Amino acid sequence: MSHSTHAELTAALTSRWPEHRIAPSLTRIAALMDLLGDPQNAVPVIQIAGTNGKGSTAIMIDTVLRAAGLRVGRFASPHLSDVRERIVIDGEPISEERFDEVWADIEPYVAMVDEQKLDGVDMTFFEVLTGMAYAAFADAPVDVIVMEVGLGGRWDATSVADATVAVVTPIGLDHTHILGKTVAEIAAEKAGIIKQGSTAVLAGQDPAAARILLERAVEVGAPVKAEGPDFGVIDRQLAVGGQLLRLETAGGPVGDVFLPLFGEHMARNAALAVAAVEAFLGSQPLNPEIIVEGLGAVEAPARMELVRTSPPIVVDTAHNPQAARATIDTLTESYDFDPVIGVVAMMQDKDAEQVLEIFSEKMDQIVITKVSSTPRARPVDELATLAETIWSSHQVHRAATMAEALDLAVMLADTSSTQAGVLVAGSVIAAGEARDLLKKENDE
Repeated sequence: MSHSTHAELTAALTSRWPEHRIAPSLTRIAALMDLLGDPQNAVPVIQIAGTNGKGSTAIMIDTVLRAAGLRVGRFASPHLSDVRERIVIDGEPISEERFDEVWADIEPYVAMVDEQKLDGVDMTFFEVLTGMAYAAFADAPVDVIVMEVGLGGRWDATSVADATVAVVTPIGLDHTHILGKTVAEIAAEKAGIIKQGSTAVLAGQDPAAARILLERAVEVGAPVKAEGPDFGVIDRQLAVGGQLLRLETAGGPVGDVFLPLFGEHMARNAALAVAAVEAFLGSQPLNPEIIVEGLGAVEAPARMELVRTSPPIVVDTAHNPQAARATIDTLTESYDFDPVIGVVAMMQDKDAEQVLEIFSEKMDQIVITKVSSTPRARPVDELATLAETIWSSHQVHRAATMAEALDLAVMLADTSSTQAGVLVAGSVIAAGEARDLLKKENDE
């Protein structure tokens, strides 16, 4: 099947088994890698699992590695606006031409795997993209690959490679219908990325998760670097456009580290990222100048990002209770909006009630909407009815599309106070859609 445009190709790929439905097996991706000559083994891999903070931590690992002079390939998911954002080389998404070339190269092999109907299904969208990423990185070639896990860990397609460094960000309850009902069960899935020959770098965890992760590390003989005893944030202060950090690193404390992102959770992700790079490079501690340069260069779109001013609009990807908590705490610390107008769209498989409860601590009014691009979107009326059990009904507004929701939120902010601000959150897809609309407005 040849596709004349990048858009058609993306549509065809997206029509495969969707990534939020998981087909728990590495059989298909392993078969594809075998046909391609095992590109996943060509370059060392740093793999990142966890419930929240994977994407931001991966971006920070990428920028610190590049500050250290390495060529980096990074695989990210999900994307905000274009599928190419998932395959990043030297800090830039691969071009449409290159994306289409890589697909053309591996397409016949994907067809061969599909024909075998392994475990009864064709290769999934996520598996195909993972295969494309490993092929593109081996071909570049890069010095190191930073692989963000899609879902879970043990059966995630990215795990077809054995990571040199296995990073686990904080684990909470998300995707419970797939990964398990308790933190311990979810941790057991994510612990699967820790393998013999890897170093485990662990963020601070719920005790139930920590126990499972440490047991796994012991079982496979992987050395552990843990937040607290081995690394962490010693101190942080608010600064214009971000925060100033003092980090505990392998070489001791490093101060005056400017991070152009907001919130305590981001500071902790930064400490985790530095620890991961140090575990990867291994022989001696990182030069503090590399840490300062790498973290200072971080750009993490839609992570408490101020996308527009007058009125200020902040866009965030928070879509589960743990992330919502971090978002609201960061909003309180870093932005003095009064009132806060929320724009919220969510997916059907998320814990909407708990997320809305947390949002209600700061959102004075809320505009409920839905994203246009996925059948997983929760209908507006269903989410608004739930919101009306938390806010009084005159504080809950409905909008059929994200564009209408943003217009309504801006009007509510403009008519209430000069201090008013808008927070868009609830799903990664919603953050991407809002960001695209607002950026387009800015460009016009």
